[in-house]
Amino acid sequence: MPRMDARIAALLTVTFLLPAAAAALTGAYSAAIVMEERSGEILFAENEHARLAPASMVKMMTELVVLEHAARGELSLDDIVTVSARASRIGGSQVYLKEGETFTVRDLLMALAIHSGNDAGVALAEHVAGTDDAFVVLMNARARELGMRDTVFHSVHGLPPARGQSSDLSSAHDMALLGREICRHPESLAWAVMDQVPFRNGQFLLRNPNPLVGKLRGLEGIKTGYTVEAGFCLTAAATQKGVRLISVVMGAKTNAARGSETSRLLARGFTEYSPVKLVPAAGDSCPRQIPVKGGKLKTAGLVFTQPLEVGVRKARAGDVTLRYELPDRIEAPAAAGTVIGKAVAELDGKPLGEVPIALSAAVVKGSFWDRVFKR
Repeated sequence: MPRMDARIAALLTVTFLLPAAAAALTGAYSAAIVMEERSGEILFAENEHARLAPASMVKMMTELVVLEHAARGELSLDDIVTVSARASRIGGSQVYLKEGETFTVRDLLMALAIHSGNDAGVALAEHVAGTDDAFVVLMNARARELGMRDTVFHSVHGLPPARGQSSDLSSAHDMALLGREICRHPESLAWAVMDQVPFRNGQFLLRNPNPLVGKLRGLEGIKTGYTVEAGFCLTAAATQKGVRLISVVMGAKTNAARGSETSRLLARGFTEYSPVKLVPAAGDSCPRQIPVKGGKLKTAGLVFTQPLEVGVRKARAGDVTLRYELPDRIEAPAAAGTVIGKAVAELDGKPLGEVPIALSAAVVKGSFWDRVFKR
């Protein structure tokens, strides 16, 4: 009997150590997910690993690969791209590029991110890798690095495959991972919420098909998709209460449905979080002081240079701590407002946000006797 009790106790211990499963969803879609961007925690999910056609959400990876090339210095957003005959013939959503036209990488990325231009995607792929097929190899390699195990790309745009070609496949889970990585590029998020932007010297207007642009508080993009096979899809990011959530809806029946379902899922996600105001305002006093070498005073006062608010699960709001990163001491003289360190908000050792710390007043150099007796 004691042996049986020990087994039960061990089983219960293992059970309580397992992470909580994501809550189930129901809605007018084939698959959906809500993920917290910073940690990657899944809040809600339904059929999140079902392999479905992602349609133009494929372009998030096209954009990411180009932006990462730029971040590594392998190309510039100001580089000139010459449109090929192949790029000019791509159908579907397009910006009607003509063979021989030239645009900057930035212009074509905006056409891709805002208007979902298939021709812009091919032109960018050819510029980076020589051919769009070679670029697709880069896309799949990056997907593997990001842990997108449900995904295989066959195109740079997500159009339905031609005869003899294979369809792009992904999942709500993988699109959330991809959206999370896109969030590391502020320029992408800025483009993704632009409603209408002039293109080709104002001769063409880039129009954003995202039904939530200008309507959802804190919206930061990211990408829509639609084909008959895929239905209406939307990967969205939004920040409220100091937290950023990513949602993915795949296979909605209408444009309105993908917008309303995304709004509903994000709203439900944000109810899980509570804002924690760690620094109410810029200029608030820091509880730490810093030792001074060679100063009139032995220590100097500190202030936070900006407010700091983070969002955490409501049950964990009281567990957030501030970790201070400050030098052992500073040397006089030093001007008021000089930033000397920072405070990092953490939960279970993971950073949630940070705020710079500066001198609250000028640190005056001491006299000879000050330096002798206060060093």
